[in-house]
Amino acid sequence: MDYKNSGVDIEAGYRSVELMKQHVRRTMRPEVLTGLGGFSGAFSMEKFKGMEKPTLVSGTDGVGTKLKLAFLMDRHDTVGIDCVAMCVNDIACAGGEPLFFLDYIACGKNFPEKIAQIVSGVAEGCVRSGAALIGGETAEMPGFYPEDEYDLAGFAVGVVDEKDIITGKDVKAGDALIGMASSGVHSNGFSLVRKIFPMEREALDAYHEELGKTLGEALLAPTKIYVKVLRSIRESGVRVKACSHITGGGFYENVPRMLPEGKRAVIEKGSYEVPAIFRMIAREGQVAEKAMYNTYNMGIGMILAVDAGDVDKTMEAVRAAGETPYVVGTVADGEKGVDVC
Repeated sequence: MDYKNSGVDIEAGYRSVELMKQHVRRTMRPEVLTGLGGFSGAFSMEKFKGMEKPTLVSGTDGVGTKLKLAFLMDRHDTVGIDCVAMCVNDIACAGGEPLFFLDYIACGKNFPEKIAQIVSGVAEGCVRSGAALIGGETAEMPGFYPEDEYDLAGFAVGVVDEKDIITGKDVKAGDALIGMASSGVHSNGFSLVRKIFPMEREALDAYHEELGKTLGEALLAPTKIYVKVLRSIRESGVRVKACSHITGGGFYENVPRMLPEGKRAVIEKGSYEVPAIFRMIAREGQVAEKAMYNTYNMGIGMILAVDAGDVDKTMEAVRAAGETPYVVGTVADGEKGVDVC
């Protein structure tokens, strides 16, 4: 009897590391001091000494049950983008610049090519956000996960000068709310999605005219990463007063998180067109409108509060970064919360 007979293949682990190295190399930054394969990752803070008070910000998250679709479709090269996005978008909400990322993959059986596909997505997410992939862990756990399934989570660290941290404390009535388009469902609400649509390959591979793609492609579209667009806004000279990443809990849970006491967000539903995938979810699942806005991003992945006089400059900076902005509402005096009307 040996470890391999118990279900853990050490040689497959070595093979996975070799296959993922080409993807990890794409993410390197000059501050990275260690290579893949060590016990830890080292990252120099030398270049941030110019900040008055350099402050670390961090975020951790996973992909959730969206992974079930990846299993069914045997498509593993995009969920890594989701994993990175869920972490670095939260860091960006605080005004932080992501520095490095670590991933954790737990699987029932280590199939090196599949692990490499997953890491290729993680690397792509790191490239899109400017973070270095400086380490990670692949845990083969036979008997805990089915052989063809895995879980994926990650952890990111960023930096911001303390004076530039986005807190929302200066938000005032009359400030404009700018929404940035999402790429679809992102990585939240998939437990409901899996109840509404048949989780079968035939259903996921079916083309839908209203979506312009198959249902599986629409649902598996990776979470958009907003790091570079927020950098573009910052470099344009606009001060972002508050920022909300629209994740689990949709508008009703996430928008109030960026507001100070005594301020209320008023979101105008007609300010943008809700993407077809959300209309389809609501129709096929008979989901009430409020429940949709309380579960999904409804086509807006991030909302910013800026001074009303900075709207045009903000919209221009968002478009310059290749994203689509909308003026989705305003801030009003009142009990802390949000009205979607």
